[in-house]
Amino acid sequence: MTQTANNPEPFIINIGRSLGSGGRAIGHILAKDFGIAYYDREILNLAAKESGFCAEVFERNDEKNRFLRTLGNIIPFIGGGATYYDNELSNENLFRIQSEAIRKAAADHSCIFIGRCADYVLRDNPRCVNVFITANMEDRIASVMKWNNCTAEKAQEIIEKGDSERASFYNFYSSGTWGAASTYHLCINSSVLGIEETAVLIKNFVVQKLNLQQ
Repeated sequence: MTQTANNPEPFIINIGRSLGSGGRAIGHILAKDFGIAYYDREILNLAAKESGFCAEVFERNDEKNRFLRTLGNIIPFIGGGATYYDNELSNENLFRIQSEAIRKAAADHSCIFIGRCADYVLRDNPRCVNVFITANMEDRIASVMKWNNCTAEKAQEIIEKGDSERASFYNFYSSGTWGAASTYHLCINSSVLGIEETAVLIKNFVVQKLNLQQ
């Protein structure tokens, strides 16, 4: 997936989101409407490919502020073969490798990044729009109940834990504050307009901010 013909210079949309707000669904809509690449967990596979380590290594640190002392018996995929060896990779090094994958993708083509501090990683890129999406708690609980087939009480527990992990990850690795309006170009509550119309609003904002040709 590459940048559009009318916008040959790559542009980036970074989406932060509270759990159950519809951030991923909105990201997919925007990627389809703009005709650009979408990266969520896909960035972990890209980081694995670039580094030679298996994706599981990155998944262990994915949007979580968990400090791993040692990752032994890491399986690298180099030259098509898998060999075992001992190595130490701190969470900071995993984040650095993932950040390099984000920067590489952003330099190559227009795309959307979901979470993973991409807005901070690309903070020097003038062709970025940074968005945070939240929603009313009742809507978030309903979404999580549907995904996990669980009670409202359990859904709220999942939301609180998920938001806490995302906030800890973001606040540790970036200079901003997760979910704070001053950190982003646009913050929006998807409950107000709904998923599809929220995507329309964000698209119009991106077009105007970056002066894109439609």
